[in-house]
Amino acid sequence: MKKLIQLALCSISLLAFAQKAPEINKTEFSKEALGQKVMSLEGKKTSIADVLKKHEGKILIIDFWASWCQDCILALPAAKKLQENNPELDFVYFSLDRSHAQWKKGLDKYQITDQKNYWFDEGWKNDFNNYIDLNWVPRFMVVDQTGKIAKYYAIHPNDPDIQKTIFALLRNDED
Repeated sequence: MKKLIQLALCSISLLAFAQKAPEINKTEFSKEALGQKVMSLEGKKTSIADVLKKHEGKILIIDFWASWCQDCILALPAAKKLQENNPELDFVYFSLDRSHAQWKKGLDKYQITDQKNYWFDEGWKNDFNNYIDLNWVPRFMVVDQTGKIAKYYAIHPNDPDIQKTIFALLRNDED
């Protein structure tokens, strides 16, 4: 009986704190979301629109993460594998760390300073994250070659829909 109660409490906790998938899968970014500023590793502020423009013509994977997030850290090897298996893709890491120092320390610790990294220095609640219904990390998003959202919501790089989306976008590119 004791184990049954523990199992029930554990299940309730998981349901209460699990990442909730957005009800609507958006396919484009709003003007306000694109105007949101993020900080580059060099300390320069740039808009999300400018970040996306740098990757125009390529399929882009956005990894929303934070160095304090255990699930994010556990997903890093799978994200690296996804990148290795799809060298034609671009990857961008958007950090939700609480401070600049924490972000930089995390980049060094998890050896991703050589990637394209940006930090939401204005915090979690901002025009971009609010628009995409970001309620937890990790979260992954696939952006197509024209800057539209191809895969709106995934919580792990091993989500089979990510690879299906990539294959579909690559096939469309060949047509």
